[in-house]
Amino acid sequence: MSVGSSCLLARARSAVKRLWWRTGLGLERGRRSSSPGPGGVLNVFDRLMKRKQKNWASAQPQAAHYDYLREEETVEQIFQVDSAENALKNTVESEIPTCNILADEEFLPFKEDTFDLVVSSLSLHWVNDLPKAFRQIYHILKPDGVFIGAMLGGETLYELRCSLQLAEQEREGGFSPHVSPFTAVTDLGNLLGRAGFNMLTVDTDEIQVNYPGMFEVMEDLKGMGESNCCWNRKPLLHRDTMVAAAAIYQEIYGNGDGSVPATFQIYYIIGWKPHDSQAKPAKRGSATVSFGDLGKVNEFVPEAKRKGNT
Repeated sequence: MSVGSSCLLARARSAVKRLWWRTGLGLERGRRSSSPGPGGVLNVFDRLMKRKQKNWASAQPQAAHYDYLREEETVEQIFQVDSAENALKNTVESEIPTCNILADEEFLPFKEDTFDLVVSSLSLHWVNDLPKAFRQIYHILKPDGVFIGAMLGGETLYELRCSLQLAEQEREGGFSPHVSPFTAVTDLGNLLGRAGFNMLTVDTDEIQVNYPGMFEVMEDLKGMGESNCCWNRKPLLHRDTMVAAAAIYQEIYGNGDGSVPATFQIYYIIGWKPHDSQAKPAKRGSATVSFGDLGKVNEFVPEAKRKGNT
């Protein structure tokens, strides 16, 4: 079947700037709405579906083939926690003493002040109550313990998101979210601070992976266990809509060699649980130099040199 006519592609190019940012919006045509849960927490993700997706991906013969976005972390003793039992079964064997625990990030089964280090690698972007997850991590860390995390966010998979939205809008008169909503980097510092962490570091990086086409992008996402699991997701897309989306993807974002890029934006976060030994800012009002005097620095430097000071 012939896809995207020149008329469709022209409309796609003109509309992309208006639609790409509408992550998670659109017609609520799925099975459930993203209504607030207990405590006013927005219930966006179907955690049971995410568990099934991760279990399916981890059970595949070549599950390790799709782990190129994750890095293995090692310490003297490891407690590996995951909500998917098959993911725990496929963990890499190590000489380091390791204990595998089936648990949810929002309900960690550990006592307060248990660990020196907590590491999270590309899983927190599926948590509904991210503030609660950060509080749980803070709770189980020892004083002066550190949390190091990496999570997908921001502009991740914007090429796929835009292409699917434009094709569905054109072919079906509206669109549903097919790429999950992601946290903005500007929110992370506030969330970590509210959980109690200090000496915060938040950084971002982008990894761009080239694929033969859109369908290969989606195949790898499924293999990673990273398929969409929002409650208001649409169960399926019509074949002609998918083919049109692939054509739009290629037309707008395609590389010169015929491949298409997929962008993964990763947030790296570090936060420490407070301890008396940590460096602390000076008390308010204890400064001996005013910011207003900084412009006079050049006046004092020549005089200091004349006196033999450095």
